[in-house]
Amino acid sequence: MASTLLNSSIRRLCSLQGRLLVGLVTTWLAIVGLLLMLAWLFGKELVEDASVAHLRYDAQLIADGLTDNVNRRLSSLERLASLLEGREPEELKSLLEDNQALLEWFEGIMVTGPDGRVLADWPMVEGRVGLETAGTEYFRMVRHSPWPYVSRPFVGRASGEPLVLMLVPRIGERGEFRGVVGGMVNLVQGGLFRRLEAVRLGDVGYVSVFAASGELLFHPRRDRELVEAVNQQDLVTLDLALSGWQGEAVARGVYGEPALVAYRQVWPADWVVGAVLPKSQVYEPLGSFLARLWWAWLGVAVLLLASMYWLVKKLLAPLQRLERQIGEVVAGERRYLALSTHMDELQQVANTFNRLEHERHAALEHLKDRQAFLDAVLGSTPLGMFVADLQGRLTYMNPALLELLGLGRVSGARDWWGRIHSADRQGAEDMWRHTLSTGSEFVRQLRFVNGRDETLWLEVHASQVRGSEQPLGFVGMVKDITESRQQEALQRWEAEHDPLTGLLNRRGFERRLEEALAEYAKTGTPSVLILFDLDHFKPINDEGGHALGDEMLRRIAQVVAWEVRRSDHVARQGGDEFAILLPSCTLRQATKIAEALRQAVSEIGVTHGGREYRVTLSIGVASLQEGDLSIETVLARADAACYRAKSAGRDEVVVSEGGEVDHSLDEFL
Repeated sequence: MASTLLNSSIRRLCSLQGRLLVGLVTTWLAIVGLLLMLAWLFGKELVEDASVAHLRYDAQLIADGLTDNVNRRLSSLERLASLLEGREPEELKSLLEDNQALLEWFEGIMVTGPDGRVLADWPMVEGRVGLETAGTEYFRMVRHSPWPYVSRPFVGRASGEPLVLMLVPRIGERGEFRGVVGGMVNLVQGGLFRRLEAVRLGDVGYVSVFAASGELLFHPRRDRELVEAVNQQDLVTLDLALSGWQGEAVARGVYGEPALVAYRQVWPADWVVGAVLPKSQVYEPLGSFLARLWWAWLGVAVLLLASMYWLVKKLLAPLQRLERQIGEVVAGERRYLALSTHMDELQQVANTFNRLEHERHAALEHLKDRQAFLDAVLGSTPLGMFVADLQGRLTYMNPALLELLGLGRVSGARDWWGRIHSADRQGAEDMWRHTLSTGSEFVRQLRFVNGRDETLWLEVHASQVRGSEQPLGFVGMVKDITESRQQEALQRWEAEHDPLTGLLNRRGFERRLEEALAEYAKTGTPSVLILFDLDHFKPINDEGGHALGDEMLRRIAQVVAWEVRRSDHVARQGGDEFAILLPSCTLRQATKIAEALRQAVSEIGVTHGGREYRVTLSIGVASLQEGDLSIETVLARADAACYRAKSAGRDEVVVSEGGEVDHSLDEFL
């Protein structure tokens, strides 16, 4: 039910009536939006100017108040310094006690001598009297300048809270420097910033005070996260203010939001007062006004749209009848339009539609005839054919292809990819995706497991079919090449194997030796070559005949294949010459294998005419080495070692480590 209502609403919205109403609404919204945008742009300037003026006044008022407060504290210290003039150090403590009223402004008072040593303090703090301050920054500043000084903030030892020292120099009658008088001001509890805590700049505006060194002295909120954010705000304008500039600017406030800022200097203390007002708060009244104006305009728009809806509906009634009849034609409920109206334009549209509908029916009948003809052609051809859409999905497979693959008509397209051999599937899918994306031809030979669990070799060839303007899909054919592939595989095997022993022949062995040499040059993988001749083999052929010799060769081939690893390559080079390639093998391992071969072959025998014949092996071993540029170099080194074994009396294993150095088995082991 809900879906039906939704579809009905969408159809009405997409009608001409709906589009006209949407156009009116869009036009009204564009006009209202433009007016609101202009009001916002002009109103922003007025609001910003008023806010800047207010912020300038507040910042100056606060800076003047702080300046007066600091001056009064410094004046009180100067009066105390004049009272202390000419007094002995023993009298300083009692004079400080008599001026306890100063403790309303200061947390503590101290007096130092000209050498910077503290002579007296009040209230007394253990360890302060006698403290050396000559090396401190504030003492050096006061000593070399005749005017008061306010220190950088520090943490008090007794209170554990942030303090600043207000200091005035003690000047003697002859103008000599006699020390300093300092008052400690608690930035949290001392009352210096108490009036600032009550200052409010809107809901989220604030006032902060910085020392010239950039340290935050006051902020109405003291939580650590906010203080760190304040320290990071408006670094450009804040640096200017810390350098002595004062004025107003638009800068980045706390947490990065745009804000209006006003800076004023508190010159006696070398402090900076910053008043910050976020722009979001500045524009909030303007936004509220425009929101109320928007709702007023929206009410007027609703009344206008109701009037326009009635008028448009009355004017478009004939067009709605035309739309309804076209929908009935599309649904098959009527064949042609039968519109009665006095609007000539709509009648012309109806006549044109009826003519096109007649031509469409004729074209559909012709298309059905052509489709039937094409289905008959594809169904009768003995070659496997298929059709795929632009997304690569198989939409048709002719009977010849279904029979070849052993698939049913329903499941054929769905089972196609799943029955491709796992070793060929990924490559075929990658190439098919490339064909879909580029439109290039798909030509590939792959293995396929048909519905009878037989593995076939197929050649698949698919091409893109293009219409007059864009591609329509893909058409392909499938050919069974199983028999030719098997014949090719047999021919390749026979070309590289000895028909008597089934071992590799010289051609196949040299190809694998070249591959091992290339792998050694690229990765340094060690490989070893073993060459051996059969000793005393000629009497077997001469006395027993070639049949006996062939039997001996077959037995030797079986034993050698049994003794080596499955990854090794064994070859009969010709006659009674054999070769073994041991990939990924060290020279020591290869020598042990060669000795095992020599021992195993020496135990083989054939019998003819009551006599038993045996053979031994003369074995040469050579490893691949740096500088081997061709297999002939390795073969020559192994052949030289084999010749050395024969010269040494046969039935020997000789290892060649280089061009001229040979070692017997006993020496190597």
